Amino acid sequence: MKNIFSLAIFSSMALASCGAVQSIVQNTFPYTANVLVSTGVPANKEVSSTATASNVQTWVGGNNNAQIKDVRISDAKISVVSPTGGSLNALKSVKVYISSNGTNEKLVASRSDISTNSSSLNLDLNNDGGFLDSIVKSTGLTVRTVYELKNQTTSDMNLKVSLNFSSVPVR
Repeated sequence: MKNIFSLAIFSSMALASCGAVQSIVQNTFPYTANVLVSTGVPANKEVSSTATASNVQTWVGGNNNAQIKDVRISDAKISVVSPTGGSLNALKSVKVYISSNGTNEKLVASRSDISTNSSSLNLDLNNDGGFLDSIVKSTGLTVRTVYELKNQTTSDMNLKVSLNFSSVPVR
């Protein structure tokens, strides 16, 4: 009986550690882009801002042989960095696209009809385009943020777009 109990405890620990290893190996890697909305940006017109994803390249290494697969967008958020206490109520819509050298641009997150006085907002994810392996694993990952204002801002506004990608290890 003592052996069966010990075996059960050992088996439980082994299974739990496999789950822990799997969650560690199952990557979630971040990317943030800063977007400047200046006072000269007109209302009701789409404006684009592009940034290079250096921290994603650090995680994946711009390497098509990176040992990850099934890369998807798992979280997207936009928030006001400055002015302090600022809100997103000037925004009408926002779309976030990613691309890299040799790949087509893909919409990964968006939100339209924004009506919030909050300083941050979760974006709607777009996983319709399938996996993002070829984009994320290529060099020169670029994030393009397209936004539209309801009305012109009275001061410059700095926004942060935070994206999280998830993947699983290649077996």
